[in-house]
Amino acid sequence: MSRDNISDNALKVLYRLKKGGFEAHIVGGGVRDLLLGGQPKDFDVATDAKPEEVRDLFRNCRLIGRRFRLAHILFGREIIEVATFRAMNVEQDNGDSRDVDDSGMILRDNVYGNMEEDAFRRDFTINALYYSIHDFSIIDYVGGMQDIRRRQIRLIGDPESRYREDPVRMLRAVRFAVKLGFDIAPTTETPMTFMGDRLEDIPPARLFDEYLKLFLAGRALDNFDMLRRYHLFGVLFPQAEASFQGPNGDTMLAFVRSALANTDRRVSQDKPVTPAFLLAAFLWGAVVHHADRFEADGNSPAESLQMATSIVFDAQQARVAIPRRFSMVMRDIIHMQRRLPKRRGKRALRLLSHPRFRAAYDFLVLRAEAGDAPKELADFWTEVQTLEPKAQEKAFLSQGGGRGQGGKQGRRKGSKPDPS
Repeated sequence: MSRDNISDNALKVLYRLKKGGFEAHIVGGGVRDLLLGGQPKDFDVATDAKPEEVRDLFRNCRLIGRRFRLAHILFGREIIEVATFRAMNVEQDNGDSRDVDDSGMILRDNVYGNMEEDAFRRDFTINALYYSIHDFSIIDYVGGMQDIRRRQIRLIGDPESRYREDPVRMLRAVRFAVKLGFDIAPTTETPMTFMGDRLEDIPPARLFDEYLKLFLAGRALDNFDMLRRYHLFGVLFPQAEASFQGPNGDTMLAFVRSALANTDRRVSQDKPVTPAFLLAAFLWGAVVHHADRFEADGNSPAESLQMATSIVFDAQQARVAIPRRFSMVMRDIIHMQRRLPKRRGKRALRLLSHPRFRAAYDFLVLRAEAGDAPKELADFWTEVQTLEPKAQEKAFLSQGGGRGQGGKQGRRKGSKPDPS
């Protein structure tokens, strides 16, 4: 394999490790993507040098992680990740460097071995290929080259055991299959249909990182469909999945699919995307359900929406952690769905300058496309943005109050006036 498309900085790391007397190879997704004719975004290095030995060779190095001790070599914005070869056998550990819980999930693994052992410890065969700078060849211990030719995702070893070691591998299988257009091998696929609940044991913060990779990289809709096929989406977002099964389920599902497709379009056009928008879309159906229940109990629409949002967001944090900087944006997008139907007066006019207006407006448009909000309401906010300031003022003053125009979250007959 030619090294023309390999990062110069990755090659610098390889040659300095070699000069230091260590074995070092590019491994994983960088090798895989080069073989498939792509341009890798990053390159990882595997070596027999211990993390501390790597740090001694590179002044621009920092060590990270407890679960898996790694070295990061910094070249400006580019980071070359260097991992020490891991051993296969737990019995090789004579200290406390590897921790495994009762279910078989690896909690910490810093037991070092050789390159062949390291290959068998990796997750998928296509990610266990090593590029050698000695003769520019590919070293393959696990049949990864054959699986690349077959265009399939296959776990190394017994699938159930490997999923018990790290349940996130199920999410990675989906992501790689969608990204590469590969099939998942039957033996790798079958356990995914009944082992999804093991994801409940994964720290919510780690699952948020997986959410970003699945839904903000340009293939969100395809990943969503495949996750649902294996009953994995409902483990990550149980309230969202429940909303798809409810009385308004078809509309909620259409809305979420529209939001996913919209995110994919924005990514393809190099437009900015925020994790908050899709998360708000996922949880919208659950928020509406709880808000309707609270309002039926006599609470005002505003109070009902606030209580519903808090309950839904708190419950979601137990599965996929949502950083506060995003949960605040989500809350604004959702709460503005109650304000957008009210189109009379200066208060409505001021919505146009609200920092979350554009996101809330996009949210409303997608709701209208799915049948969850009146098309006329979305059309009004679309048109008013094209007007000059004086014409905008006139448009808001000419409205007849605008209450009750927001679908599920408009004012209902007999409900209390909105104190907001």
